[in-house]
Amino acid sequence: MSLESLLITLLIGGIAGWLAGLAMKGRGFGILGNIIVGIIGAFVGSWVLGLVGIAIGGGIIAAILNAFIGAVILLALIGLIKKA
Repeated sequence: MSLESLLITLLIGGIAGWLAGLAMKGRGFGILGNIIVGIIGAFVGSWVLGLVGIAIGGGIIAAILNAFIGAVILLALIGLIKKA
């Protein structure tokens, strides 16, 4: 992975984490925590959508949507674990 693709992945994950934090009110971890969740969520989203057989498409918007879905899933799971 080149430095440029790593920076793009971090940027997309950061945007997705921020959006997921807004969507999941009360379950966020602050701006920095949500960015980290978004970055991890990008990988989770790719994995989960691949298992289900859903292909969103290509491009930056599709990558952000994919990472957003993963970040929301991750925030929901973390919220369930914190409750228990």
